[in-house]
Amino acid sequence: MSYIKPAELVTRMVDAGAYKIQLSTRDTLIRAFMGAAILTLGAAFAVTVSTQTGQPLLGALLFPIGFVLLYLLGYDLLTGVFTLAPLAVLDKRPGATMGAVLRNWGLVFLGNFGGAFLVAILMAIYFTYGFSTEPSAVGLAIGEIGHGRTVGYADHGAAGMLTLFIRGVLCNWMVSTAVILAMVSDNVLGKIVAMWLPISLFFYMGFEHSIVNMFLFPSGLLLGADFTIMDYLIWNEIPTVIGNLVGGLLLAGLPLYLTYGRPAARRVKTPRVRVSRAPHAVAQPERTPETAGVA
Repeated sequence: MSYIKPAELVTRMVDAGAYKIQLSTRDTLIRAFMGAAILTLGAAFAVTVSTQTGQPLLGALLFPIGFVLLYLLGYDLLTGVFTLAPLAVLDKRPGATMGAVLRNWGLVFLGNFGGAFLVAILMAIYFTYGFSTEPSAVGLAIGEIGHGRTVGYADHGAAGMLTLFIRGVLCNWMVSTAVILAMVSDNVLGKIVAMWLPISLFFYMGFEHSIVNMFLFPSGLLLGADFTIMDYLIWNEIPTVIGNLVGGLLLAGLPLYLTYGRPAARRVKTPRVRVSRAPHAVAQPERTPETAGVA
């Protein structure tokens, strides 16, 4: 399998961020809509597997299917553009401004919510035979997730809010690492393996992903779970989005850019050459501080 070293990887990350913020409104919305739809269908699959087998680890190992599919197709998630788009601004790419980044984030959020909500409606119909029966065991499990991860946090007050925020940070640290690792290979199998690892970790650990939650919590409400829209927004979605932004940018994208992507770090220092006037002498590199001690 091919392997892209970190310095080149960071260049690819910046290129990707610059490309995404220059996409048209139509393309951004379509790619965000489809990205969330595929991801959340994968989440429904993972919850189904976990519920029917009683093995949450198996659900976590299979959840990355949706993530892999959407990224191989070039679709977008808010968690990914949180990490990549600001790097284009830091790198001073043409047309990369904070206004362009905020526009991109807003459009991706809208597209993601639309795709996730569509899957929430479709799966609610699926779990209830078109709302003609009580929810299936999987539908009840999704409703319990929504209750436990809204009212459950609220029961702990400020400590619950802090825990929710930290889970959002940890989530996008892993998810954005997967986004980055998708670029670490030019081989499809290499991309899949690299993405699979951090995504399985985040899902099994119960971290908070704003896009997955756009499916889980509306699904829970449609299936009669005991929490409200305001519970969802205040005690999950809004803090999760903020946590995802902090985790993706500060723990995934920025450290790599600062150590491998700064313009000064890209410059290769070439040792000066001292040319002897003696006949047939071979030019020797001058022993500079950068080359001293190098064999």
